[in-house]
Amino acid sequence: MPNHMNEAAIYKALGDPIRLEIVKRLSTESTCTIGELSTNLDVSRQGARKHLQVLVSANVLILEQIGRQTDVSLNKHSLKIARDFIAQLERQWDNRLETLKHYVEGSK
Repeated sequence: MPNHMNEAAIYKALGDPIRLEIVKRLSTESTCTIGELSTNLDVSRQGARKHLQVLVSANVLILEQIGRQTDVSLNKHSLKIARDFIAQLERQWDNRLETLKHYVEGSK
């Protein structure tokens, strides 16, 4: 059985509306500070930090300390892993549907 731990960790981290909002915000900006990402999330700054840590632990986000400021950016490699996993499932279903179509059309 293939190891899907990376994909599972990524999807688990993305399975929260606040964390998805953080990813959406970063998808339009190359980097943001923790303060910028925490604004208007309807959670405390400490709560926002916990969500950020979950995303960092799943390698979805990258933190870079610059002086006293911490910049946050998306780890595009991890998002590609998640996208490739879904694309693989999509290809498997397309193949199954094509096989079913040939079977049904061939049995007429």
